[in-house]
Amino acid sequence: MYCCSFLSRLGVGMASMSSTLVETVSINYEDFNESFLTCGTCLCTYDGGEHTPKLLPCSHTVCLHCLTRIAASQTRDAGSFRCPICRELITIPRGGVPALPPSFLVNQLLDLMARQRREVIPQCSSHPGRELLFCETCDCVFCRHCADGPHSDTPCDHTVVPFSIALKRMSEILLYRANECLSKLGSARDAVASELRRLEAAATAADEAIDRHFADLKAAIDKRHNELKSAAAAAATHKRKLLEEQLKLIDAEKAKVEAECSGLQQQVEVREVSSRAAALGARLGDAAALAEPRENAFLAVDFGHNDAQQRFGEALSELGRVRTSTTFPGLCTLSLESGCVCGLEVEVVLRTVDYHGEARCTGGDPVSAAATIDDAPLPCSVTDLDTGLYRITMRPWTAGALCVRVLVFARGVRDSPLRAQVAPSAAPLAVWGSRGTGKEQLSQPVALARCPKRREIYVLDAGNSRVKVLDDETFAFKTDIVNEGLAGRSCTGIAVTADGIIAVNWRTRTLTEVSPEGATLRRLRPARLVEPVCVAAARASRRLAVADNGARAVFLLDARGDIEREVGNGELSLVGGLALSDELLIIADVAVRVYDVEGNLKNVFAPVPKGRGGYGGVALEEDEGGARVVCARSVRGRAALVVLQAAGPSAGHVLAAADLADKRPRRVAGITLLPNKRTGFTGNIYREREKRMHLKVYRKRISC
Repeated sequence: MYCCSFLSRLGVGMASMSSTLVETVSINYEDFNESFLTCGTCLCTYDGGEHTPKLLPCSHTVCLHCLTRIAASQTRDAGSFRCPICRELITIPRGGVPALPPSFLVNQLLDLMARQRREVIPQCSSHPGRELLFCETCDCVFCRHCADGPHSDTPCDHTVVPFSIALKRMSEILLYRANECLSKLGSARDAVASELRRLEAAATAADEAIDRHFADLKAAIDKRHNELKSAAAAAATHKRKLLEEQLKLIDAEKAKVEAECSGLQQQVEVREVSSRAAALGARLGDAAALAEPRENAFLAVDFGHNDAQQRFGEALSELGRVRTSTTFPGLCTLSLESGCVCGLEVEVVLRTVDYHGEARCTGGDPVSAAATIDDAPLPCSVTDLDTGLYRITMRPWTAGALCVRVLVFARGVRDSPLRAQVAPSAAPLAVWGSRGTGKEQLSQPVALARCPKRREIYVLDAGNSRVKVLDDETFAFKTDIVNEGLAGRSCTGIAVTADGIIAVNWRTRTLTEVSPEGATLRRLRPARLVEPVCVAAARASRRLAVADNGARAVFLLDARGDIEREVGNGELSLVGGLALSDELLIIADVAVRVYDVEGNLKNVFAPVPKGRGGYGGVALEEDEGGARVVCARSVRGRAALVVLQAAGPSAGHVLAAADLADKRPRRVAGITLLPNKRTGFTGNIYREREKRMHLKVYRKRISC
């Protein structure tokens, strides 16, 4: 009737079907008890008391009660009795029937059955006596007489077991899961208890910090208290000294007057009396001068002369704060915000959420991070953005397996450890252009520049004698700039000026400045130019720098276009890149050379071994963090982007570097800096044996 029926419960056979049937042997409890655990004489079940099983020398087992009764009834042969099963003569030991040895096998079976739960075989309610079966595939219970559907006689791939076995399995699974749940609850309890201990430690540390801070405040208040008391005491002492000195003068004058008057009554000479009267008149003037105290007794302490006490109270009310956090580390996530490239900065962002899964909008959590590259420690830093986000940055200098572990409150976040593979070289974020003369095609891209104000990229296409204008974010084509100064397929350099763009033509030795619409603004032709190849502009000072490979020099031009000075004459190789600011001039040939605007050489960075390559583009980035040089370097045909510190104590230090992969350029002809820490460059790209011309964009990251 069904695909998984038994031919026999004891496994005698099984129908030839494609379903899987688990065969089991079921033992009847009553049969086993009657056959092995019941005394064959009195038919009582063995126990540990009156019916203790005794093993006879003939190997039969009889209970102690039956043996005692048999030994007492067989009095003809004292000292022995016959086995009630095989009638063999059994000698009674010296201790009597109880001294006979116990039946160890029966006792073991009794112990085993006592430990085992009596198994109840579930039966079908519709078909009494028919055992229920359980299909693990369908998760249903049936018997072979009432089965239909997939459990009919049609073959199927179902796993069927007796329902009693399924109950045992479910019980075991339940027990396993219960134990697993208990284990996890135990771990959770340990974690919460550990967090409670940390909380107690944090509360103790907070109390100590509060006590220390207010002890410092109290010391400062006591100090000011003592200063005011000392000032009041010093003022009183000064006043007291002056008044006491005046009092002494008065006493001295009084003593002198008393001495003068002491002998006047006995004096008889008029002349003597007259002279003393005159002297006393003079002293009377001195006494009048001493009559007024030279110092006053005013001494007061004023706390209302300013609002210091009010400000102190306000500051005291705002002093200190108790910070707590609702961050739940188990729900916090890590995300990789940048590609993992050897030599470039890798950024991982931690997003914190609370217990309810809501994103947090404040920071201040104790976040710690540790990074490794191929199990070797990698320095990393954590920046609190105070928005619920934390930025973890690192710069791997070797390729390999990156592992970042992040802890909040010393507890791991959900995605920790975050693993990624660091690539040995960088792939472009975008590639624009193909070979041709069309609107979105290039023939010979030799230089490019960017205007931040107009948010445009200018690509000098010498092969088509034009300048391509692109959007600096989307790289969408905007227009072509065509001018007679760009004709002849001999323009090799371009720069952005305050009014437009300026291009250099090596064949005509001319600098042509054109507006964004293509109109000619001015044309410069300094007499000393031989083979100008690169141009750079400082928009604030309107100065120009022109690299001349024929003269092996760089010429600095003033705002009118006149040559101010010549830089590097006789020292330069073929110049591949040029950058100019109001303070620095950067020249890239076989090394990166840093000059000031007066033409003084400051530093020489990262030279390329002679005959093995050079630099094909350079850009200067200046901000509050200092000046940095971004350059495209080629050694033995392998191009790379390199970021160098331009000035300061760490001048020449490599801040970032990345080999260029995927459509690897053979010769980089120009480079410029784009928004969002990106770098664009032009060059000849070889792919699938077809020469193509592209503008490529790579990402660079600089840690300041």
